[in-house]
Amino acid sequence: MFETLFRGLKVKNIRSRILFTFFAFLIYRFGSLLTVPGVNAKAMTSIAQSGLVPILDTVSGGGLANYSIFALGVSPYITAQIVVQLLQMDIVPVFVEWSKQGEVGRRKLNNVTRVLTIFLAFLQSVAITGGFNALSSLNNNGQKLVKSPTVATFIEIGFILTAGTMLLTWLGEQITDKGLGNGVSMIIGGGIIARLPSGIMALYHQYIVGASKTRLMFNIGIIVLIVLAVILITTFVTYVQQANYKIPIQFTRRATGTGDNSFLPLKINVSGVIPVIFASSFIVTPQTILTAFRNAHEQDGWFKVLDSIFNLQSNWGVAIYTLLIVLFTFFYAFVQVNPEKVAENLTKQGSYIPGVRPGEETENYLSSLLIRLSTVGSVFLGLISLIPLLASNIWGLPQSIGLGGTSLLIVVGVALETTRQLDGLLMKREYVGFIR
Repeated sequence: MFETLFRGLKVKNIRSRILFTFFAFLIYRFGSLLTVPGVNAKAMTSIAQSGLVPILDTVSGGGLANYSIFALGVSPYITAQIVVQLLQMDIVPVFVEWSKQGEVGRRKLNNVTRVLTIFLAFLQSVAITGGFNALSSLNNNGQKLVKSPTVATFIEIGFILTAGTMLLTWLGEQITDKGLGNGVSMIIGGGIIARLPSGIMALYHQYIVGASKTRLMFNIGIIVLIVLAVILITTFVTYVQQANYKIPIQFTRRATGTGDNSFLPLKINVSGVIPVIFASSFIVTPQTILTAFRNAHEQDGWFKVLDSIFNLQSNWGVAIYTLLIVLFTFFYAFVQVNPEKVAENLTKQGSYIPGVRPGEETENYLSSLLIRLSTVGSVFLGLISLIPLLASNIWGLPQSIGLGGTSLLIVVGVALETTRQLDGLLMKREYVGFIR
């Protein structure tokens, strides 16, 4: 990856994309340090270990710890995307029609997604501010998160956090258009990498600082095992994320000089890391709303049930999270690869899959293949996300390690996607140079 990056820096248009992405990251990190006016960020330290803070910090890049203008990150935007994509599946006819209108329809759906993002961001920001304000007053000897907890103050904070989310969403779109990689994924991945030093220091303070001589060697052994596990999991994730299944393709009208080994490549994990990001966001939204009711209904039965379901520190929460990853893996695989459109394009190109009739039979074959590949991909994503969470809950490891599987999947996926785009841009330049 670093070799590809250095090669890209030598090319003017690619260098401008890299510098634009870097500049966008600087804006993002600067905004993550700006605390919302009227908020006592120090009050967040007492509730930093609650189930919501670590996972929301994963998708906000550490913005919640400072209660910054980017405290919500892109979580509302991702949730809005999920809702709009679900509504396109023959639920809202006009959305289905727009999805078939190409670029024009895509712009209409994007506008709907942005409006829904504003609504969800405001709802989440008010709920999370009210909930954390109540929790902080219980854990800080009456010192509240919001300095002046009035209705007007909560609405003002809601507008600020909503504006921060929309700015971050716009920044992600600009990275997609003018920078490198998928903007939203790049922002989440960049935030995770930015939090890495603080995670290392947390491990150092927990296992090294203040440990007795007899306990010190044991703790060092734990850290070594964690590092080895990270290296092994990273290698495994990288291998699976790059693995392809090649479908042989033959042509009825072959151009002179073309080879006989044509194939249609499909990733073993077709959905990439998007299901993990979707599942994380889907867990965050209900948990954010529940936070607003914690002070008044914490002892109620319905609250305890919902809090257990949407809490990654409980077994039910871990199970629901894993199930969401599996479901989103199948869902997004068919969003990424539409069997009907692929079969139609193969017919238009005068090509076919050996042993499979063109048309409906090809569509059924691709759908069956996608289901089999998604089964492997869902098991892979589920295990990588589940094992660290279980280890954290069983052995009492820091929750940052529990969410390490999710973070690792996102970072590796973003790095591979960015490297592929860089390789494509460099290869395109070589072909252009050859033609000239």
